[in-house]
Amino acid sequence: MSLDEDKLKKFGFIERGPKDAINIDPLQTGGILTEDARKALLEWGDGYSICDFCGGVLDLIKKPPVYEFVHEALPEFIGTDEVRVTHGARESKFAVMHSMGKAGDTVVLDGLAHYSSYVAAQRADLEIEKVQSSGHPEYNLDPEGYAQAIEKATSQSGKPPALALLTYPDGNYGNLADAKRVADVCHEYDVPLLLNCAYSVGRMPVDAKKLGADFIAASGHKSMASSGPIGLLGVQEEYADTVFRKSSTNKNKEIELLGCTSRGAGLMTMIASFPQVVERTKHWDEEVTNARWFSEKVEELGLIQVGQRPHNHDLMFFETPPFYEISKTAKKGRYFLYKELKKRNIHGIKGGLTKYFKLSTYQVGRDNLSYVIDSFEEIIDKYTKE
Repeated sequence: MSLDEDKLKKFGFIERGPKDAINIDPLQTGGILTEDARKALLEWGDGYSICDFCGGVLDLIKKPPVYEFVHEALPEFIGTDEVRVTHGARESKFAVMHSMGKAGDTVVLDGLAHYSSYVAAQRADLEIEKVQSSGHPEYNLDPEGYAQAIEKATSQSGKPPALALLTYPDGNYGNLADAKRVADVCHEYDVPLLLNCAYSVGRMPVDAKKLGADFIAASGHKSMASSGPIGLLGVQEEYADTVFRKSSTNKNKEIELLGCTSRGAGLMTMIASFPQVVERTKHWDEEVTNARWFSEKVEELGLIQVGQRPHNHDLMFFETPPFYEISKTAKKGRYFLYKELKKRNIHGIKGGLTKYFKLSTYQVGRDNLSYVIDSFEEIIDKYTKE
């Protein structure tokens, strides 16, 4: 079958847009490639590239140093006994849920869990019990809520949950719950804990052993300056044989990973960025300071930060009454803010959002953050005077 030439003209190289924009999109700030990763993207972008070096098990490749990266550097970095590279945090979560639970078992999720945690549980045929947050405005999560959820699930099913999950931090408000206390509570009931660290591993120090976590799911394209989709799955020794069990027909292939995981550009950009990723986690205190400073300044303009106070993460959610009021009468309606920010070369606030939005200050820097604050103020003044 031949395709219409006019249709084909729509494809080919597609330019993304301004490359020098100030990016405050929480999905992207931690995933922006380093210069070494950009070089690796070109070098290893061919579909077959890494497979040239594979003898049948991807993470055993010695040159390039995939084995050393996966089995030595990454376990030390996140504090688990074993690590595998996956296609993303959601795939990591599903692998744990599917291997640890059986159809009809229960998984306990925090009330701020990402939708992919629900979908992973549903795909694994697990029942879901939620730990509710305190609600507006801080959405705090009480670790003791896990005890109540575990007891409720046990009472209903006659056996304890197969797993509990904590989103660390959550992807809406950037709240960091007391993961160590949650782990302690879960372990009192012999329930293992999975931390969803899509917005933490690669940005801030995370040590699963110190936190008491049995599993960690991480995202390379959200937080480890990697070309996605790519993620990590960290597992403590007690559960490694369960999660990484081998196929009976293809004895060197791990079932939950479908025999092979992220390969090529994703993996090699993660390796290329890793030295800088490790280094930047050492400066996490500076990122938190910048986030708190930014929040304080924009609240002087009438925006309201929702979530934990003082805030402990770069991801923040703001209610934005000044922008919402302007959107009621502005010529562009609720898209006025997106247009105004685009004129000022600021990317990351989704089009149409004026009543509230979330953003990230990660790696943006104080000068650029000052420019964003000044831009917010200019926009409010411009429409207030009209």
